[in-house]
Amino acid sequence: MARLLSVNVGLPRDVAWKGRTVHTGIWKDPVRGRCRVGRLNLDGDGQGDLAGHGGEQRAVFVYQIESVRYWQQQLKRTDFVHGQFGENFTIEGLPDDAVCIGDRYQIGSAVFEVTQPRVTCYRVGIRTDEPRMPALLTSSGRPGFYFRVLQEGDVGAGDEIVKVGEANERMTVAEVNALLYSPDHARARLQRALRIEALSHGWRRSFEALLQSQTAGAGSGNAGLTPAAAAHPAAPGFRPLKVAAIDQESADVLSLTMQSAGGQPLQTALPGQYVVVRLQRTSGGPPLFRSYSLSGPLSSERYRISVKIEPNGVAGTWLREHLRVGDLLEVSSPRGSFVPQSGERPVVLLSAGIGATPVLAMLYALAGSTRQVLWLHAARDGQHHPFAAEVRRLMAALTHGRSYVCFSRPGPRDRIGEDFDAPGHLSETLFGEVAMSREAEVYLCGPVRFMVDMKAALAAFGVAPQRIHVEIFNGSEARTPGIVGAATRAPHPLEDDANTGPLVSFARSGIAVHWKASAYQSILELAEACDVPVRWACRTGVCHSCESGLVSGGIAYEPQPLDKPADGNCLVCCSQPVGDVVIDL
Repeated sequence: MARLLSVNVGLPRDVAWKGRTVHTGIWKDPVRGRCRVGRLNLDGDGQGDLAGHGGEQRAVFVYQIESVRYWQQQLKRTDFVHGQFGENFTIEGLPDDAVCIGDRYQIGSAVFEVTQPRVTCYRVGIRTDEPRMPALLTSSGRPGFYFRVLQEGDVGAGDEIVKVGEANERMTVAEVNALLYSPDHARARLQRALRIEALSHGWRRSFEALLQSQTAGAGSGNAGLTPAAAAHPAAPGFRPLKVAAIDQESADVLSLTMQSAGGQPLQTALPGQYVVVRLQRTSGGPPLFRSYSLSGPLSSERYRISVKIEPNGVAGTWLREHLRVGDLLEVSSPRGSFVPQSGERPVVLLSAGIGATPVLAMLYALAGSTRQVLWLHAARDGQHHPFAAEVRRLMAALTHGRSYVCFSRPGPRDRIGEDFDAPGHLSETLFGEVAMSREAEVYLCGPVRFMVDMKAALAAFGVAPQRIHVEIFNGSEARTPGIVGAATRAPHPLEDDANTGPLVSFARSGIAVHWKASAYQSILELAEACDVPVRWACRTGVCHSCESGLVSGGIAYEPQPLDKPADGNCLVCCSQPVGDVVIDL
């Protein structure tokens, strides 16, 4: 009979790691007596990074004492304690090669269902003081597993674990784990896994991506472990596009419509995607890179981007003062994963300022849809409210479309009820007032402070984290889950940058620096020297070269610029640029 040996909980704390401060809840301590289990957490437990941990599908992490003893033997350690691997339940029995996804168990007065294997995270290396631990757990076939809570109740050390049900489709935790991480992704087994109703959303998406990659005949790499930014592959390089129109959308927003210089069709973008523009302002000088969302309807004939002209913005000012109809711009293929999810859930398009651009493209794509669509937008006033008439026209054509616009500082000519709906700011309270659905897919874009506030307001309102989709540009929001204050400085060029060697351009951060092999061991070191935000991955899986699973690479825009392609290799392994390269960071 399987038994619960220890119930372990802990609230997030800040710990020092590699010169950073990590906010993490991986430190768990045994509970004395009984512990209440709720739908999302045990009493006294919490997670530092809710995007990668916790939630209904990952409410309780379970690890076997047999696996703990295995690691003690392998690593020659004697100091492991209950909760050492961040587990909530240390159990005896229920090995990963016997427990199936969808199996249901009663422990104490609570009932649980197995949803997925554990996805390793760099924090387990911090907790065990073993940097290799994430890779070791991934390759060992001893991941442990997550429970979701079917019936809340009380549990305690010594409780028997009684099986009370199982899924119709039988696949063990070990089998499901190997199906994602091993090279063999047999189509029949992927289809079997997708028939398991209890399989968590994240693992389901990974297996769907693997199936789609097989159907599309995708190249190398594990599509199930592809970072979100690389979920929709784009052709490398840039092509010249001719400026067909320049339109003033508001006091500080300019739209550029571009088409192929030679008349060839353009790659049709997905709604919400962006392009990178390479500006050569001076002959012989370093290029300037900027990412701009496509803001118009889907088309293979033309792209529209919309640029906010900041008072000290180099790129926007140059475009406004120098670009004319008929000029050529170097533009990348559309890319990005900020795209609408399929399904029939209500849609909320939530934006502020120039953040309206990608969600406006989504609004165009929703034309003719019967889904409920709510447009929520914040602007300063009518003069700084781009696309107002365009949005009103598109919303009026929807069967179930509603909009609500807030002006923070309405002008004397702005009319409430016509130009805007209310003064002030968007908030959790307002979500209730406009009857926003908590089950909606929310697409969020805007200034950094706005997105931070809105994500907090949406979470407080009850929208699940996996249904809050955000777009980030200019290296603005920290992309390092759990790292406290990771990007306190704005990205900047090197002070001693030499004008020799391959040019490495960080597209989202808008800087370009020369590679110096004697000074930097990897692209990662160069990025950190320039304070470029780097994603320390919790979910993206294992690097093809070092199997670390820690740092996901950006996407190279130029063909074969690195000794090892960025797709599938971490930034540590993308070590030697062999030519100029543009990285999606």
